[in-house]
Amino acid sequence: MGILQKFSLENRTAIITGSGRGLGFEIASAFAEAGAHVWLTGRNAETLEQAVEMLRKAGGKADYAAFDIADTAAGSALVRRIMEKFGHLDILVNNVGARDRRPLAEFTDEDVLELIRTDLTSSISLSRDAAEAMNTNGYGRIITVTSILGHIVRPGDAIYPVAKQGLTGLMRAIAVEYGARGITSNAIAPGMFATETNAALSENPEMVAFAKLRVPLERWGRPDEIAGAALFLASDAASFVNGHVLTVDGGMSVRL
Repeated sequence: MGILQKFSLENRTAIITGSGRGLGFEIASAFAEAGAHVWLTGRNAETLEQAVEMLRKAGGKADYAAFDIADTAAGSALVRRIMEKFGHLDILVNNVGARDRRPLAEFTDEDVLELIRTDLTSSISLSRDAAEAMNTNGYGRIITVTSILGHIVRPGDAIYPVAKQGLTGLMRAIAVEYGARGITSNAIAPGMFATETNAALSENPEMVAFAKLRVPLERWGRPDEIAGAALFLASDAASFVNGHVLTVDGGMSVRL
């Protein structure tokens, strides 16, 4: 097999959570272009329907399932649905996540649990179901989108890094438990990316200046710049990559 063929996802099925827009949509778009049948998830059915239509118009194979990621029963149902329809689930991308920028003292216990349910425990549940489904065919790729805030932290953003570090632990646990079964588990740690949800922040002159100061490439990342990393980890080109965090931050986390 030639090197370019190793990046093909022909005949693969993939779930990408939180993929109606932003980083998740760019990952789904790359997977569809590479030949996978992609399943987009999110809470807004209208947004997902529009995203699927865009992918189909571009020649991709795409469907969607609208549900709150914290509804673990709905996630389990999607895995079963795909297995019943296709007989195999090959790729899972845990991308969905919420953000609540507050100092630790301002969080109640319920606030903490709500954020952890969305950002961590939902991925634990879906990853478990996906890994067991993949195990039936002896092949799988699980990719978890974490953050550089899983290993560096800013004041006033207390619980988000907790969840992201937890996701890194989950990724490594899956890597060692399922590696011998043909299933790899890796993570992508993005830095500062300009998406629809943080447009006001990324266009703020102070934050533009901050990126120029802190990021060696002197800018925010574009959503499409995450897609290549995800495609690599999902493909046979990364067949011996397991338990790894691939940082995509323009060099921000290595700059003093």
